[in-house]
Amino acid sequence: MTTLKVGIATLEQYKKRTLAIARGEYLPAPDEPKLWFSSLGTLSQVLSDKNRALLALIMKTRPQSLTELSEKSGRAKSNLSRTLKTMERYGLVHFEEGPGRQIAPRVDYSGVELEMKFQ
Repeated sequence: MTTLKVGIATLEQYKKRTLAIARGEYLPAPDEPKLWFSSLGTLSQVLSDKNRALLALIMKTRPQSLTELSEKSGRAKSNLSRTLKTMERYGLVHFEEGPGRQIAPRVDYSGVELEMKFQ
C-alpha cells in the first residue's frame, strides 16, 4: 500500500491552483499532495485518533459490510455511515459491493503524509 499525501490550503489558494491546472498553466508534480484540507482543524476532525483507528481496522479486517464493521469497531452503524461518507468525500475511503447488496468500506492507503508550506 502507499501513503496518501495531503496538504493544507485556503479555499482561495485551492481555487487558484485548480484554475491554473485547468488552464494548463500549472502541472502538479507527482509528489504533490493529492488531497487538500482547508485547515488543520478540518484535518484533525477527519483524521482524529478514533477515525485513524477505524481506517486501520478497515485495512486490517476488510469488513464485508457496515454491519460487520459496526460489530468489530463497537460503533453504531448510523455513526459509522456518517463518518465513512465524510471520509469518502475526502478520498480516504471508498466502497465496494459486498455480499447481498451491502457495501464494504475499503482503504487504499497505509498512512497519510502532511505537506504544509508557510505561504
